[in-house]
Amino acid sequence: MRRRRTRSLIAVLAALFAVTASACGTGGPSAAGDDKVIKIGAWLPLTGAQATFGVPERAGANAYFKSVNAQGGINGRRVEWIVKDHAADPQQTVQIARRLVDQDGVVAIVAANGTSQSQATFPFVLEQSKVPILNTLGGDASWYRPAREGLFGLQTLYEDQAAALGDWVARDGAKKVLVVHSDPAAFVNVAEQIGPAARNADPSIDVKRLKVKLQTTDYSPVISKVKARKPDAVVLILQASEAASYLKEAKLQGLDAPSYGYAPVAAQSTLTLAGKAAEGVKSVQLVKSPHDDDPAIKEFRAAMAKYEPGQPADFITLWGWEAAKAFVEIAKTIDGPVTSESLTRAYEKARHVDTGVGPVLSFGAGRHLGTRDVQKVVVRNGRWESQGDFFTPPVRD
Repeated sequence: MRRRRTRSLIAVLAALFAVTASACGTGGPSAAGDDKVIKIGAWLPLTGAQATFGVPERAGANAYFKSVNAQGGINGRRVEWIVKDHAADPQQTVQIARRLVDQDGVVAIVAANGTSQSQATFPFVLEQSKVPILNTLGGDASWYRPAREGLFGLQTLYEDQAAALGDWVARDGAKKVLVVHSDPAAFVNVAEQIGPAARNADPSIDVKRLKVKLQTTDYSPVISKVKARKPDAVVLILQASEAASYLKEAKLQGLDAPSYGYAPVAAQSTLTLAGKAAEGVKSVQLVKSPHDDDPAIKEFRAAMAKYEPGQPADFITLWGWEAAKAFVEIAKTIDGPVTSESLTRAYEKARHVDTGVGPVLSFGAGRHLGTRDVQKVVVRNGRWESQGDFFTPPVRD
């Protein structure tokens, strides 16, 4: 009788342990259930208007992870990157985050996309689950000042891109600058940073702003207003399609003031839509030009042709590649199980991480944004070409 009671007690305890282990699914040392696999996740806009960013970014990161796995993975561990579509919806992203953490058991979110979408997940992913979010495309200064536990970025903030543009136009000799920007607050905030940076380089420079309704398609009246202002340089804080509309109409109306743009303007779609009207446009970018004759860029193009042959090698695919490569380089430094905690500690210790395609990254316990640097690019003969090397924008007030 005693043996039967003992066996019954053991069975009950085993069942209770199984339930507890299931409920705590991500709490093991690897949080992936297999020490031969590093399971990570991401949310990207793969459908809807923002899919033009999400689909190529996924292809670029995929190409890098596939090439790493083909060479044996990270210290002998294969990377499994689980990507889900949030369709640019923050609420949907929260549900995706729960599936990735609770059901898929990822140890980190890597190379995700979306500012409001990612931010909506912070309470559950960063604070409750203690799963790091690494190398996300998007973000603002509040993410990193002060540093948030488990949140690490490699994208130079839009505000710093604007500071770089203001300094650039001033040093190019412009005296009367017009910033043409979309009307949502996020665009206005970026546009407001250009004037102070320009005046820091040249106190006599005159910088004005012209607000345009988001998703404007007819830029004829906009160009008429620009011509009336008689600027000798124009800075575009617009989406790529709208920047292309601006450039085409400017050429039609004979507006010859040189144009500058931030990273979203420096896209292949700008060239495709604007055609010859884009020739000579200057912009800043987060990475080198995908057309550069550089060993790291050649490696990228070869991997894209091999692993993602249907996707052009452009700036956005290169963003994904850079984010994936930075993660792998830092994860390689971990001696022992790759867990959420060990990844967070590895990022805090990461210094001088060189992906070869983007700026050198350095993190720290209080520094979770790896860089402020940008790359100048210019359209020549219908292609974006790098100009010089990465540089650090002036410090914003």
